[in-house]
Amino acid sequence: MNTSPIDLSHTALVLIDLQRGIVPLPLAPRSGADVVQNGVRLAERFREEQAPVVLVHVGFSADGRDALQLEVDSPMQRGSMPPDWSELVPEIGPRPGDLVIGKRQWGAFYGTELDLQLRRRGVKKIVLGGIATNFGVESTARVAHELGYAQVFVEDAMSSISAEAHAFAIRDILPRLGVVRSTEEVLAACVRAEK
Repeated sequence: MNTSPIDLSHTALVLIDLQRGIVPLPLAPRSGADVVQNGVRLAERFREEQAPVVLVHVGFSADGRDALQLEVDSPMQRGSMPPDWSELVPEIGPRPGDLVIGKRQWGAFYGTELDLQLRRRGVKKIVLGGIATNFGVESTARVAHELGYAQVFVEDAMSSISAEAHAFAIRDILPRLGVVRSTEEVLAACVRAEK
């Protein structure tokens, strides 16, 4: 697939929920460890080029009162979470210069300073990956699209609660919000244009 150059002088890598309480979950079509491995490869390249790396994680207060509590037919099961549940997995970081965004819902924009921090860094395009494809990644992608960010979705740096859920987002939703590529394609397309 033809991949346009990705100008790292105006692009940020945004990785969703690569954290201790989510990465070990049973995921498909690939494990959380595989998602992290590809996320690390992307993050290393962006850091080498001094392009923004944004690590997003979800977390709630001990009493859970800052979490959405709406009437829904299929509520998310929270249960008891260990104290380190929302901490990023050490393989991904954070590293010096990374931007860490905490959120309390699926998407990374609402109620956070993500848009502000991206705009202050001159970001016009985001490369997006993480867990889960059709929850946190897709929710973030929909808002990013509405805010006018160009997007590249890294298919093999994502996974979900089922292969079918992942495939639906990759096939039917994300291609309408940006372009879907592999880690290898993204790494090969990364360039830094002269300012």
